Amino acid sequence: MLWSCQIVNGVMRKVLISAGDASGELHAAVFAKALSAMLPRLKIEGLGGPHMERAGVELLVNQKELAVGGLFEVLRDANRIWAIYKAMRAAINETSPDLLVLVDSPDFNLPLARVAHNLGIPVLYYITPQVWAWRKYRIKKIVNRVDRACVIFPFEKEVFANTGLRVEYVGHPLIERLPCSASSGDREISRQNLGFPSNSLIFSMFPGSRRNEIEYCLPLYLETARCIATACPSASFAIGVADSVEMDDIQREINMQSSDSSLDVKLFHGCTYDLIRASDVALAKPGTITLELALLGTPTVVAAKSHRFTAFALKHLKRIPSLSLPNLVAGELVVPEFLQKEAQPDKIAVALLELIEGPAREDQKASFVKLARSLGKGGASSNAAAVAAEMIDGTARA
Repeated sequence: MLWSCQIVNGVMRKVLISAGDASGELHAAVFAKALSAMLPRLKIEGLGGPHMERAGVELLVNQKELAVGGLFEVLRDANRIWAIYKAMRAAINETSPDLLVLVDSPDFNLPLARVAHNLGIPVLYYITPQVWAWRKYRIKKIVNRVDRACVIFPFEKEVFANTGLRVEYVGHPLIERLPCSASSGDREISRQNLGFPSNSLIFSMFPGSRRNEIEYCLPLYLETARCIATACPSASFAIGVADSVEMDDIQREINMQSSDSSLDVKLFHGCTYDLIRASDVALAKPGTITLELALLGTPTVVAAKSHRFTAFALKHLKRIPSLSLPNLVAGELVVPEFLQKEAQPDKIAVALLELIEGPAREDQKASFVKLARSLGKGGASSNAAAVAAEMIDGTARA
């Protein structure tokens, strides 16, 4: 949650922004800077993480408190999530902001949208829920509770066609932060920054930004690493630790799961893009990280497990053939995907090894370049901020 305050004709303007997960927090930080530039003299506070804090946001609640996902997995954290929600709801009621901006995190944010709507507070949704993938019934909730929406994929505007909701395609926020691919120079610099020899064969793993993802994916990834180590004894292994996850928690899980002490896995926190650029190939769970890997040109395999009840529900609720963003955006199989029963360490290891060199690697990298071009030229945060500025003061911003 962010608060932005501006004096306009003697009246204090206030904006409330809610960003509840790691990727949304990144985008909210850039959005907040863009909005502050358009409407100066803003005081910004919020629910977020280190990127928002570095952007000048005073954190009221750390986003780590909401670092849990899934359908059934959240039940263990229900009391804490409910407490944070009540704090956000109270903030809306007590401060009566001129605009509520929601960033992703639909399970947390849609109830907040209802609170604001009932109070007559305008609502902007930046990075709307993926209703085109699953839980289509949310379209009605969004239309009833949100005044304007900013979507990040070209095809998403059609999802809300004929609903009456004003929807703007603003581009994908990752484009403005990442180049289409990493050059060989970037790769060498990143390896130096991380302490890897230039000739290392590096397998990186990105098990997620939520506690439930770490619980279910990390053991699978470590077992896959052991399979790769058998085939490539000289390989180096690294785990990218999300900002919302504690390093000690990852190390504790590694110590619990590792039956082979000879497997050396290095942990890296706060340097995701350096690790992506340095890597020869990566293993990642479904989510924003898969698009980041694609935009930086690192060959990728996607794999994940979840609670069996969550997996069962997803199987019956999802309306798409894949959970991997590169596959969805490209409209074809770009990255191999192994989920639930298919997520077997030996199968995943084979797919990763095939991407070290040869046709599979080159084909995937070529597909990544096409994918990046399809997402436009960037500017998502400033475009979305312009919509917010217009809603606040009625003036369209360039």
